[in-house]
Amino acid sequence: MSDFLDRSAKIHLLKEPVVKRLCELLDRSSSKGWRRLGEIVISDRRFKVSSDDMEMCSLTVLKLEGSPSRMLLRLMGDRGCTVGHLTDYLHALGNAEALHCLKPSALQVLIQPQSVALVSGHNLRLSCHAVGKSPVQYQWFKTKEEVPNSSCPDLVISPVQQKDAGFYICRVNCGDSFEFSQWAQVDVLNVAMSYAPGHSYQSLEGRMKLVIQPQPQRLYVGDALQLECGAVGRPIPRYQWHRNGAPVPNGTKRKLTVPHVMQDHGGRYRCEISSSSSERLWTNEVDVAVGKPRPQSAAARAVVSASDDRVLCSRLKAPGVAVQISEAVECSEVDVYAIGGASSELFLNSIPEKLYATDKVALLIGNLSYQNHPQLKAPMVDVYDLTNLLRQLNFKVVSLLDLTESEMRNAVDEFLLLLHKGVYGLLYYAGHGYENYGNSFMVPVDAPNPYRSANCLCVQSILKLMQEKETGLNVFLLDMCRKRNIHDDSTPNVVLRVTANIVFGYATCQDAEAFELSSSGFTNGVFVKFLKKRLLDDEKITVVLDRVAEDMGQFNATKGKQALEIRSSLSERRALTDAIMPSDNVAHAHSRQWAKAHELPETMCLNFDCGARIKLGFAAEFSNVLVIYTYIIKKPEEMSFCQAHVTDFSQDLDVDPKEMNRETPEETGIYLLSSSLPQHCLYTRLSSLQKLKEELVFTVCLQGTFAAMADDPVHWTKSINIGKPLIARLDLHRAMRRNSCLQTCLMPHSPSHSPCHSPGPDHCHLLYGSHYAQDHSRLSPQHHYLEVGDSAPGAMGGSFYENLSQCRYDPMYDSGGGLSSSPGRLSIPIEASDDITELQTVFINSLHLQQQ
Repeated sequence: MSDFLDRSAKIHLLKEPVVKRLCELLDRSSSKGWRRLGEIVISDRRFKVSSDDMEMCSLTVLKLEGSPSRMLLRLMGDRGCTVGHLTDYLHALGNAEALHCLKPSALQVLIQPQSVALVSGHNLRLSCHAVGKSPVQYQWFKTKEEVPNSSCPDLVISPVQQKDAGFYICRVNCGDSFEFSQWAQVDVLNVAMSYAPGHSYQSLEGRMKLVIQPQPQRLYVGDALQLECGAVGRPIPRYQWHRNGAPVPNGTKRKLTVPHVMQDHGGRYRCEISSSSSERLWTNEVDVAVGKPRPQSAAARAVVSASDDRVLCSRLKAPGVAVQISEAVECSEVDVYAIGGASSELFLNSIPEKLYATDKVALLIGNLSYQNHPQLKAPMVDVYDLTNLLRQLNFKVVSLLDLTESEMRNAVDEFLLLLHKGVYGLLYYAGHGYENYGNSFMVPVDAPNPYRSANCLCVQSILKLMQEKETGLNVFLLDMCRKRNIHDDSTPNVVLRVTANIVFGYATCQDAEAFELSSSGFTNGVFVKFLKKRLLDDEKITVVLDRVAEDMGQFNATKGKQALEIRSSLSERRALTDAIMPSDNVAHAHSRQWAKAHELPETMCLNFDCGARIKLGFAAEFSNVLVIYTYIIKKPEEMSFCQAHVTDFSQDLDVDPKEMNRETPEETGIYLLSSSLPQHCLYTRLSSLQKLKEELVFTVCLQGTFAAMADDPVHWTKSINIGKPLIARLDLHRAMRRNSCLQTCLMPHSPSHSPCHSPGPDHCHLLYGSHYAQDHSRLSPQHHYLEVGDSAPGAMGGSFYENLSQCRYDPMYDSGGGLSSSPGRLSIPIEASDDITELQTVFINSLHLQQQ
């Protein structure tokens, strides 16, 4: 193990805890602090840190929690300073405590215990494995109490009982050093009375198993609502309850409890159960009916005509009593059920039917790496955020980045296969685009310069094909420019049917541009920045978009330049939150078709002849982006160094070897998924899986050194075949079928128009920040530049937005890195729950008290 961290690593790749501790030491030291460090760096002319830069660092103390040291380190990182350079500077500074921050830990936990849900009576096993410079010892805790006889890496409880449920953690000691593992939650389910017989729970590995279904409830106002479901699996399943198709706020526990129900708590409930591998299960949907407050007498309640002109529903429970209704009545759902017989059917049939979808399917395309046009950045973040939100609304989502013309057309073909009668279909596109004669065109990444309609996809042509599927709702969210394409002289001709189920949400007005914000961190385009705050609202989709338009209208940075335009022919109150009632004859076939694009390879453990054991894991960032990670589970004692990496990928994927097998996700371009990946691994990101023509075969190479062999490295290899992962199964690389997704349009015909909320600019602007001047050479000479000043105080943080870019896109994050907070902590949940976070503080505090 090296005495210091990798000297060649850039400073901005240091872990945040290391940076935080380093800045604390340098900020508070007067003689060996950041000022003296700055003087040393200034004297080294390689990094061009000036006295003006030091003055700028000193001004950060005027900001809340400002750190001069952090600003100095960020400047050094921007100018190419490495960990090796920083180590040398700290040596010269003589700050041994700061230098110690750059030393690797003497103890590392390689395998963390995983939370698990299992059935009472089965065996529980939690595993923790660590390596250090000397032998390590283990001690397990349940909450803050030591578990008796638990000094092994594996904690085994056989058989497990409900009293064993709770939170577990392992303390690992190595000499004077110690580390704690992550918390693991153990949920023990008693299914003896709750689950139908005939099911097996023998294995907790692999797919989740649903073992407890919720039961329907008939309640009165003031009663307690208790709904319970449960699944077993490792890692522990996550829960999200839904009412009438919309997520229940804070309904993320296995048991949903409302101590005192009101009538508006009634509805249809079901729970979505998910795992970190993107596997999802749904419970049965059950009715919860809430009637008026419980009557004083159980005998009978008569209808009384009160002075306030209200007529209540009589409820006669005696058998054989005929019920006649001759005037308007008001009654609850419980009253209806209590009447029974033909009268019950009469009442139920008179209640307006709630709208629903037979399925909900979304295709999200983000094009950013254009071959002949300015590169874009924000589509990656926009597609990622919308994917997670739409999945919360029960949409089957295919999310794709950087598609060529043939790949886009084939992706649309696959999307159309998922549509049938009553389905809600949603298409989101972010990238370059234009509009001619009222028809919108999406530009593929391989489009020539200039491009014409023959090189692009016409949105109205896709809508025509969706109409043929008799869909229940067609939603198009187009996050692109709508300027006229002067190079395209074709006359569109698409004749659409008159249907009352079409909604267009344009990120900008006709003949105007769509913008994004220039920022050093991950940033959405302007449209999605506001859309994601409203998308989960249980409102008619046009109402949701109206509110987004209002929000955008208050945004000073784009006021007068970009305004959301809505075009709709929707006549019913269709909402993205509507419940799904599948059509039995087609649901299974289409679900299998969708599942093809989301099947991850199984995690595998590889045993090598030398005695080492490697874990090979997989995660999906998008439907066409696969993450592979490797880490050492077991290293032979006689081996002084051991590392596993992947290599020899198909040339179809065009993987850069320099960006493979990196020690942090960010180094290989995994920004959005980094928080949900295991630590202490080597990471590789494979994009453009749609180009994979054959099964994905690659090599796992284990490299080890032995002290007895003069540290000469020894190599072992294994060939791995994981088939066609994710979207590769759909073969989008195949030749185009131009007769399926129409190539051009010849006659304008679009849904009824609603007025634009505000006029767009009259000319094209490309607005880039000064620190991206190197990108300007890619822009054609006729583009103009315009600086946008600071916004009004109080709007999204004052001067947060510096510049905007036309045709959506400006670079989304600082190419020079920096020490900004780690990006991408977005919607993908991690295994730890809020309960674990709260428990951490209680547990550590209790240890401190014991030591005192």
